[in-house]
Amino acid sequence: MADPRGFLEHGRQEPPKRPVDVRIQDWREVYEHMPPPDLRQQAGRCMDCGVAFCHAGCPLGNLIPEWNDLVWRDDWSEAAERLHATNNFPEFTGRLCPAPCEPACVLAINDQPVTIKQVEKEIADHAWDDGNASPRPPAEQSGRSVAVVGSGPAGLAAAQQLTRSGHRVVVYERDDRIGGLIRYGIPDFKMDKRLLDRRLAQMEAEGTQFRPGVDVGVDVTGEQLRAAHDAVVLTVGALRQREVDVPGRALAGVHLAMEYLTLGNRVQAGDVETSPVDAEGRHVVILGGGDTGADCLGTAHRQGAASVTQLQIHPQPPDARSALNPWPAVPVVMTASPAHEEGGERFYAAGTDLFVGDDEGRVRALRFSRGRRADGVWEPEPGTEQEIPCDLALLAIGFAGVQESPLYAQLGVELDSRGRLLRADDYTTTAPGVFVAGDAGRGQSLVVWAIAEGRAAAATVDSHLSGATVLPSPLPASATPLG
Repeated sequence: MADPRGFLEHGRQEPPKRPVDVRIQDWREVYEHMPPPDLRQQAGRCMDCGVAFCHAGCPLGNLIPEWNDLVWRDDWSEAAERLHATNNFPEFTGRLCPAPCEPACVLAINDQPVTIKQVEKEIADHAWDDGNASPRPPAEQSGRSVAVVGSGPAGLAAAQQLTRSGHRVVVYERDDRIGGLIRYGIPDFKMDKRLLDRRLAQMEAEGTQFRPGVDVGVDVTGEQLRAAHDAVVLTVGALRQREVDVPGRALAGVHLAMEYLTLGNRVQAGDVETSPVDAEGRHVVILGGGDTGADCLGTAHRQGAASVTQLQIHPQPPDARSALNPWPAVPVVMTASPAHEEGGERFYAAGTDLFVGDDEGRVRALRFSRGRRADGVWEPEPGTEQEIPCDLALLAIGFAGVQESPLYAQLGVELDSRGRLLRADDYTTTAPGVFVAGDAGRGQSLVVWAIAEGRAAAATVDSHLSGATVLPSPLPASATPLG
């Protein structure tokens, strides 16, 4: 293990953040690097448990005790090797993953867990700085070709694994740039897009080909895709956003969260000078309390919103685990993202009753009530109605399966009752030679699950094309998160 007394002598230390009054003036990342001595101390808290529950908490099966020990010993090169053995893009997960490994840490039984996520991020950044993330092109080519449709984390992970196995891989993306939600759904203050561009350059040097601006199913038909490739991997995400059936939904100023975030990211990328959906000077109300809602919150702060209010339909979580939510299950407790530290007000157990419009057909206020959900039906509590100013409403209430596309019928792929692409445990579909990974088959999930599924699907595809595979397969398609 690392430091035999580390977990006894040192408490958990959170990574440093830039001051609120400074960071809301720009779009740079919120978190800063942890000083090396502090990071080694934090890695030294790892107990190298006989049964490392952090493995069960991580869909990728990251070798967490191993690279904690290596960081404590100041062996960054070997730590990078062990980290990349299970994770293609640790600088993504080190910034974007909610770290289910941490509540699974054995220390979390009666103490604060190891800062696993921060150690992972620092190893990944060191790997690039030290030249330990160079391209790894295959020694020989297989003569087989694979099409990957969609360039989010699942598609990129599958593409890199299959390219390194010697297959010719072409990634098709309907957007004008590669990256999927990593590119246009994640604000720069959570992850600098230069990190994504750096990985894409690595993949191109290894031989992966990228075709942005191609809407497969329209610009290229499923039949043409199958004729050009020996296998097809669908990693199109679950981008059909949930809607609300509330009077006033059609008013100007009521927008889906991803429309708002995508436009904001395009401004930061230099594609457009200003966004047509901007929060500057507006009273913003965000419906939804998840990660997407927090991304909208941080974006609104940086755009100069007059006020920001976040409504969540669920009750406020407790400050500590309940007896019905024991370790190592994911804790259902009150949390705050950096965006919440920056300002705004949160209401829980709040359901939207009405978007109130002005004479010009634009939203000017939002009316909501307190209440509860019973058997999936919202029950407002009489006498709890409130009306608050709102001239920009953002719907961040999740996703409901894949978006409509003629591609699925062209390929002969079926959808299930939840709007996901139907697949078996080995990522195969009802269409021979067509595979599904990531949110498209799993439903809305986490970046770490997308990467894990991309890697696992790549192993199935490699075996399908070559008769056998040496690629790791971290999990079956039917696996579910711990807790």
